[in-house]
Order: sequence, then structure tokens, then C-alpha cells
Amino acid sequence: MIDMIYNLRVGDIHAAEFSDEFNKLCIPFEESLSEEQIDVFHKILDCVSDTAADEMRAAYKVGFKDGVALMREAQE
Repeated sequence: MIDMIYNLRVGDIHAAEFSDEFNKLCIPFEESLSEEQIDVFHKILDCVSDTAADEMRAAYKVGFKDGVALMREAQE
């Protein structure tokens, strides 16, 4: 159920833009790569993004459970 709530809220989360530091590092690096290397680099970035999304989902679940525990404690 927590996953369902999280998945419905994902659309409400505004995506952050890449930082200036990321752009300073990434753009010149990507421009120096061959087409094959760019494909691998994009796959690596996708893996990093997926990992970050999984971590956000896990943190949301923990926070949700902590919130429920606090509400229970407040009721006692």
C-alpha cells in the first residue's frame, strides 16, 4: 500500500535540474566520447538514476512508517 501511495505521489515531485557542477563535468566529458562510449555512459547514468529512485522509494517507506509510529505514540 505504501508503494501505491508513493507511486501516485511521484508525479507531484518536481524534478531537479542538473547542477552547474554536473553540467561542467558531464557535457565536455560526453563530447569527448565515441558513439559506443556515449551509449555505455548513458546506460551508467540510467543505472545511477534507477538506484537513486530506489533509494527515494525506500526512504519514503521508512518515513511513512516512522510517521505512523509517531502518531501511535502520540495517541497513547
